[in-house]
Amino acid sequence: MPPTGARLFLDAGADALLIDGGAVRAVGQPAPAGARVLDCRGLTLTAGAINAHTHLYSGLAPLGLPPPLPPPETFLQILERLWWRLDRALDRDSLQASAELYVAEALLAGTTTLIDHHESPCFIEGSLDVLGDAAERLGCRLATGYGATDRNGGPDEGRRGLEECRRFAARRFRFVRPLGALHASFTVSDATVRRAAELGLPMHVHVAEDAADVADAQQRGYAGPLERLLTLGALPRGSIVAHGVHLTEAQVRAADAAGLWLVQNPRSNAGNRVGYARALDASGHVALGTDGYPADMRAERAALHEESEKAAHPLAEDTLAARARGGHALASSLFGVRLEPELAPGSAADVVAWRGEQVVHVVVDGEVVVEAGRLIRGDLDAIRARAREQAPRLWQRMKEHA
Repeated sequence: MPPTGARLFLDAGADALLIDGGAVRAVGQPAPAGARVLDCRGLTLTAGAINAHTHLYSGLAPLGLPPPLPPPETFLQILERLWWRLDRALDRDSLQASAELYVAEALLAGTTTLIDHHESPCFIEGSLDVLGDAAERLGCRLATGYGATDRNGGPDEGRRGLEECRRFAARRFRFVRPLGALHASFTVSDATVRRAAELGLPMHVHVAEDAADVADAQQRGYAGPLERLLTLGALPRGSIVAHGVHLTEAQVRAADAAGLWLVQNPRSNAGNRVGYARALDASGHVALGTDGYPADMRAERAALHEESEKAAHPLAEDTLAARARGGHALASSLFGVRLEPELAPGSAADVVAWRGEQVVHVVVDGEVVVEAGRLIRGDLDAIRARAREQAPRLWQRMKEHA
């Protein structure tokens, strides 16, 4: 679908924006005749934030996700006792409720683009449609792919996940773009990795989030998971490497040379106690993600500052800003438009109007999707009610999948 044809004028005085055809056309000029005027006087206009790695399937987690029992002592135990139980418990209804809630709250936090990595092993075929349709309804940019894995059902499960990516890539959306994806190197066979390389899509993969991923790749005869995926052809230029906590500086430089994006996730890495990704400083292509935490990118940037200080690896202010800017460059490559951190003529019209720390208006692709703090394309009360209804059902299914 093309962007809305109506011209939109964000009346913010000297910072006023004229938007037409999904792009910013002029800055600081008077409103032209015939344009719709949105009152932004006294507000601060910024480009919409980018969440470069997340999981929409975790949207219900804040609504009482039961703690893993017994308490995990390692990252693999966290996966086995919590997140892998959650993803196996997802069905169509719970995934739809999760996706709608996550997307709605992302927009209300000023995040206009989500780069998603999805898994729901008991609901594979059609799962990406649920995510894409939620983003399309609410008016949020989304790039998503199914994280194929062999960890539950062997090679057939991996094949089905990759086929879901292939099928979904044939759909056409206004706000949504397809990705290929693998869960992580340690959960897939070489055969599945090679099949992923045949998709012809940018890939999205967890890489070296924990030392266990590195150890697994070495046991398979590779220097590490990055080298394994590159050797087997599954990381074409423009692919997304999430986490990279246990990559060396040499490996990060190799990823840079291969045209890959790395995504740092400080809140998640701290919560999972996997370490701080200090080697990422060796790349000029690093973005910031939340790994399923709420899509408040201001909170994520603050966490990056805090975690870097704790790791005795303090980041300069320009490096912190570069992490945020990286997401815009990554999203520009995926969506084929100029998603820039600074609003200027020719940049995509993804704009957030703030009153202090509060989001007032949100524009995506030239269309107002949040006005006066209210979703335009969806009913937030109804979305939250469906989420509250589905959450306890999901927790019960998690017990059944223990």
